[in-house]
Parts: sequence; C-alpha cells; structure tokens
Amino acid sequence: MVKKKLLPIGVDDFRKIRESKKASYYVDKTLMIEDFLDYGNFVTLTTRPRRFGKTLNMTMIRDFFDITQDSRGIFEGLAIMDTEYASEINSAPVVSLSLKGCTGKTLEDLLASIASEVRKEYVKYEDILKDVDKEKSVYALYFRTLKQLMNGDISDEDLKHSLAYLLEALYTFYNVNPILLIDEYDNPIIEAHQQGFRKEFTNFYGSFLTLVLKGNPHLGQALLTGIQRVAKESIFSKLNNIVVYNVLDSHYANHFGFTEDETSKLLKHYDLELTEEVKRRYNGYNFSGYAIYNPWSILSYANKKKLQNYWLKTSTNALITESVLEADEDFHRKFETLIKDGEVDVALNLEASFAELPRADTLWGLFVNAGYLTVTNEDYVFNSFVIRIPNEEIKTEFQEIVGAYTKLASQLLKDMLRALVLGKLTEFMAIYERLVIQSTSYHDAKENAYHMLLLGMMMNLRDLYKITSNIESGYGRSDIMMESLDTKRPHIIIEFKQGEDVEKLKVEALAQIKEKQYYRGLTGEVLCIGLAHHKKVCQLVHESIIV
Repeated sequence: MVKKKLLPIGVDDFRKIRESKKASYYVDKTLMIEDFLDYGNFVTLTTRPRRFGKTLNMTMIRDFFDITQDSRGIFEGLAIMDTEYASEINSAPVVSLSLKGCTGKTLEDLLASIASEVRKEYVKYEDILKDVDKEKSVYALYFRTLKQLMNGDISDEDLKHSLAYLLEALYTFYNVNPILLIDEYDNPIIEAHQQGFRKEFTNFYGSFLTLVLKGNPHLGQALLTGIQRVAKESIFSKLNNIVVYNVLDSHYANHFGFTEDETSKLLKHYDLELTEEVKRRYNGYNFSGYAIYNPWSILSYANKKKLQNYWLKTSTNALITESVLEADEDFHRKFETLIKDGEVDVALNLEASFAELPRADTLWGLFVNAGYLTVTNEDYVFNSFVIRIPNEEIKTEFQEIVGAYTKLASQLLKDMLRALVLGKLTEFMAIYERLVIQSTSYHDAKENAYHMLLLGMMMNLRDLYKITSNIESGYGRSDIMMESLDTKRPHIIIEFKQGEDVEKLKVEALAQIKEKQYYRGLTGEVLCIGLAHHKKVCQLVHESIIV
C-alpha cells in the first residue's frame, strides 16, 4: 500500500511544503522559473483567480533565487533542476511582498498595513547590511527608512520611495540586480475601493509602484500577481511597461491551477478517480486551451472525499456583488441571459480594473479574472467573447449574486428553495412574494423576467435536479422543468403567466402544463405549478400528478 503524502491544504509557502516533517504532496510547477527567465520581461503581471496557487508559485520563485538561502535541498528532484537554469539557484537578492492581507478601514490604516509588509523585507537584510558604510548615501537611506518602519512613523513620501531605496541598497551591496515579487498587488486597490478612499489611495500607490517598476536601473526583473491589471486610462498610465498575461494568454497558462493530468494523478494518489461527476463540479476553466481545476477545491475533495463546494469567498466576491447592483441595463439583460442559458456573448475587457473603469466590459472581465466565468470562444476582431459558468461548484456561488440582485438575503433564498423541494408551497410563496416586492426592477417586468429570475436562483438545486428551461417537452415548451435525480423526490414543472387577472392566469398556467403534457417522458410524481404575476402581485396554484 502506497503511503499517502500530507495534503498541504491552506499552506502556500513553498519551503514549508518541501520541508514538512511528513512528506507533502506537491504538484511540480517549477518550470515556471524557466519561463520567467526565458521570457525575460522587465515587469510582468499574471492575472489569475484567487486560490489558484499564485502565492505558492511566488514563494517558489523567491526561494529559488534568494541569495540569502541555500535552496538546493528543497528543489531536489524537481523539474527546474534538470534545466540549464539550475545554476541560477540562490543567485540574486529577492524582495518579496504579499499584499493579500493588507486591509484598513481608513487610508492611514491601509498604508500602515503596506508599511508592515515592506518592514519585513527591510528587516530581512538588516544583519547582512550591518557592517556597510552607513555614511554612504544609499545605505544611509536604507537605515533611515528602516528606523522609521520599525518605529511606525514613516511618512507617506518616504513609504513611496521605500522599495526603491531597498533595491538600490541591495544592488550596491551584491552588485546583482534584485528580483522583486509582489503577490496580490491589487488587493489594496479593492480594499480602498470598498472602504471609499480609492482615489486618495491610488494617488499614493501609483507613485509607490512607478518609482520601483518604471525605469529603475537597480531592478533585475519584477513579477506581480493579482486579479486584474491597473487601467491603462487611470493614473497608473505611467506604468505602461508592464507586460500582462491573463487567463487567455498562453504564457504561464499551465502554471496556475491544476491541469487535468495533474488532477488525475493527485486524486489517484488518494484512491480517488477523476470521474465525470468530479469534472462537472470542479472542471471547466479554460486557460489558453488548458483544462484547469481550482487547486483549493481539488485538495479539499481529496481530503474529505466528498463532492462538496469548497470555493472560498474573498474580497473580490463583495466587489462583484456590489458591481452587479450598480451595472447598467445592458449588463443586467445579458446577466439574466447568462443565468437562463448558461452562456452569453459579450464584449470583454481583461486589461483594466473594474474599480477604476466601471463599465460593462470590465465587469465581465472581473467575472472572468475572478474565476466566476470562463471564456469558451474568442473573436478579438469584434471584441466578442462567449463566456459561461465553468462548473457546478461556481454555479452555486451565483446564488449569492442573485440574492444581492433581488435584494434578498442568501439564507432566505435557500429557505425558499428548500420549501419548494419539500413541497411546502405556502412557505415558498411567502418568500417568493417578498422577492417580487423587493426587486423593484421587476415591478413592470414581462413574464420572461420572472422566469429568468427564478431560474437563476434554482442553480443551487442542480445537485438534486436536472434543470432545463424552454426545452421542448410533451406538446410544447415548458418554462421551467426540474427533473428529479432521486426517484423519492417529485419532479417539478413551473409555468409563468403575466397580466392583471392573476386569479385567472394562474389557473391557465396550470391547465397549460396538463394540456401540453409537459411531463411526458417523466416517471413518478410531478408537482405542477402555475405562477401568475402582475407588478407586485403574484399568485400560485399547484397540483401533483402521477405519470
């Protein structure tokens, strides 16, 4: 029996994984180092969703190059050591910042959080530089800034220059151009946006990044990761030297997330198989032709051996929910089509931050970059992209968005759907009426608007039902058909009508189900529901039949 390796769930530090007392399972991504050196870009930004291994890869690159470490032991047996670049190990000073934990309810708090990250890198080199000539201006700037960072009294102006001072000191000491790594560089921008001081923060942040990344003679190479790039049209326009590789680019495409082969091998090690059911739940991401799986979800599944939803919420989720509520009518129309049909054709902008350019194309770009949607077809000539929800796990996340969209709490939506599944239609109707009343954009809507709204909320039931809409059945097309995947549970068919006489229309809706025999082909109990709407008023009638 093969001894199982430790699953490194929640561990995103390369050295910790490689040095763990019990051997940890590691999916070898070290050839990213080869690509990093081969591409040779001065400043690179790779945009990927959260939980796709960005931090682990950044610490891997840090540990490979870091001149203060001896890393041969932790890279032994890995792919990079079989390349011509093995000799580059521990060859350069590295400055590595992780900004994913930088938060603050005020501008001052956020800047202090960033200063704390910079301080760690200053402290790292304190002993190494202790014997240098402190009168020399480059070292004088380093030690003055170190003292300010340690005392917590650094000015905004000095903090702007802090990384530039550090890189110059390291270059002078080692006579080697340092490597700069900034993980989740955009998290502070999202934080500032949500707290209401984005403009003030980006005035600082633009200078903080530009001083070190634009024309800096002391920098060797820089690699940044994040969800989205800074907008070309924003105050970051001075940073026009960044080479961006997004989820549609072939560069680094297979280095973030697990490929299908990597996923299959990992699951096999833990006595699991990559079945079609596993694929439906966790697969679906398309990174430049690679079928990619979310590492967090796969590791969690291998650990618990249960097909559950393991997606973790991040600050980006809140930004998406907020942005959907504020989007224009054209976005809402396509969003409803996406919910109803599973995919939609949109204009897509992956090259800007929605926080800075609040437009429909950048909002769709945020959905793609954040991992909520994936691109299945590209037409760059007309800026037309077919996007869809990648898998069953992410479909359940759309319930949170629909909840915000309809102004109903997530738990209320779950209570409503549970009542429907259990046949408690009085309870279902009570919550559904609240939905209609609170969703002011639907007060004057047509029948198909309510249809799409309810259909979107039912995404969370896909583990229990095969849910279809406007699919030919019997002698017509039913509005919503929910074919139960369990013979103990009734099938559900819902027909919508809209008009002033809701009493009459609900009966007509139910009669239409029976007249058209939408349940032909089903076996067992079928719950038939007629729903009628007129502005804020909605009524329901139902009947169970056996087929």
